[in-house]
Formats: sequence, C-alpha cells, structure tokens
Amino acid sequence: MNRTRIALALSTLILLAACAKQTLPGAVDPGSANGFLMGLFHGFIFPVAWFVSLVVPDVSVYAVPNNGGWYDFGYFLGICVFGVGANRGTKVVYRERPARRGTVIDHE
Repeated sequence: MNRTRIALALSTLILLAACAKQTLPGAVDPGSANGFLMGLFHGFIFPVAWFVSLVVPDVSVYAVPNNGGWYDFGYFLGICVFGVGANRGTKVVYRERPARRGTVIDHE
C-alpha cells in the first residue's frame, strides 16, 4: 500500500514536471542572461525573495532568463552553503560521562 502511494506520487510529479514551460534558446540574449554570480546572489537572498513573492505577484525567486547550468550551480551554492541551508546553529559536544562508583544492584 505504501509503495503504491509512493509510486503514484512520483509518477504524478514526473508528469507535472514534464509540463513545465521552457524559454526558447533564441529568445534570450546570451550577454544579458544571469550567470553564476547572480545565481549565487539569488540563492543567498532566497528566503527574503520567497516571502516577498508571496505578497508581490511580480517578484520571483528564480531568474528565468539565465545561462543554464552555471546559474543553477550558483543558485544551489547560494541556498545550501551561504543561505538557509548553512548550519549556523549551536554545536553539540558529546562527552563521555565517568561511570558512577558504588554497588550495582541487579534486579532479577
């Protein structure tokens, strides 16, 4: 039952992803397309852009006219390394506790 649900969800997701519209290669001037550095910047400001995109309909979290792989790589690094994916939380240190000395009572 559970595997059937997962397979159904994945196949639905794949079918929906196949319907995504892409821009034509000649529609974007290669000199004006966003590259690696803009992808890095857009990934870094992703949380703010996402919140603003909920309120303002003209704001998007991903630049559509981009140069492809390098923009995607910068976007990924911006989110995971420098943005919200970065682990800036507290560090947990585990220490071994010394064993308590004394009599051990076994309950049988």
